[in-house]
Amino acid sequence: MSTPPPPTEPPRPSEPPSDSPPSDPLDGLRFAFGTLTVLPVKVTRWDRDAARGGMLCAPVAGLVVGACAALVGLLLLFLGAGALLAAVATAAVPAVLTRGLHLDGLADTADGLGSGKPAEDALRIMRQSDIGPFGVVALLLMLLAQVAALAQLYGDSWARGALAAVVSATAARLALTLAARTGVPAARPEGLGAAVAGTVPVRSALLVTALVTALAAGYGAFFGPFDIVRTAFAVIVACAAAELLLQRCTRRFGGVTGDVFGGLAETAATTALVVLSLG
Repeated sequence: MSTPPPPTEPPRPSEPPSDSPPSDPLDGLRFAFGTLTVLPVKVTRWDRDAARGGMLCAPVAGLVVGACAALVGLLLLFLGAGALLAAVATAAVPAVLTRGLHLDGLADTADGLGSGKPAEDALRIMRQSDIGPFGVVALLLMLLAQVAALAQLYGDSWARGALAAVVSATAARLALTLAARTGVPAARPEGLGAAVAGTVPVRSALLVTALVTALAAGYGAFFGPFDIVRTAFAVIVACAAAELLLQRCTRRFGGVTGDVFGGLAETAATTALVVLSLG
C-alpha cells in the first residue's frame, strides 16, 4: 500500500509520539481520509501527532467507505439485481475508494511472506510492481470469500447485507488503529508504514476498539439479541485475525510497512464478513 509523496518531509519513524493532541482536531480526520481513501481530502500535516490522530480516526474512514459500499449494493437490489451482483458491487466499492491499495498490499504481503527469503529480500520483493503466485492466490481467495459472504447475507436480508458491509469496512480500519500502536516497529524508514508505526498509545487503541465493538453490537441489536453478540464477535475476531497476521509480519520483516497495513485491512474485512455470514 503506497500513497502520493507528502507535501513536506515525512515524519521520522524514530520520533516518539507526542502526548499532546494535534492542534486542530480535524488534522486526524484529514490524515485518515487523505491516506486511507481517494476522497478529495487534503492532508495538511504529516507529523507524528497528525499520524496518531489519523490512525485513531481510521475506523471513521472505514465507516464512510462501508456506508458507500452498502448504498451501492442496496441500489442494485432496489433496481432488481440479484444478491450475487449486489455482493460483487459491494466488495468492489472499497477497492475503488482506496485505488486498490489495500488489495495491492495484501498481494505484496503474501508474496513477501511466501518467498521464504530473508527480511531484506522479502521487503524488496514486496516493493516490486508485479504480483507473484502467492499474491494472486491471496487476492483470489479473499475476494471470493468476501463476495460469497455478502451474497449470502444479501440473500437473507438486504439489511443484513448492508450492516455487514459497514461493519466489515469499519473493522478493517480498526485493525490499522491497533497495528499503529506503540511497540510495533516499522520495517523500513520510509513510506506510510513508517509514518504511522508506533504513533497510537496502546490504551487509546484499546479504547477505540471497545467503542467500535460497542457500536457494532448496537447496530446488531436491530436484528435481535443473538445479533448483538454476533456483530460484536465479528469485530473481535476480525481484529484477532489481523493481529495474528501482524505478529507474523513483524517477526518475518522486522516490523510493519504500508503493504502490511493493506494486508491487515483486507484480512480483518474478510474475517468480519465470514463471521457475520455464519449462523
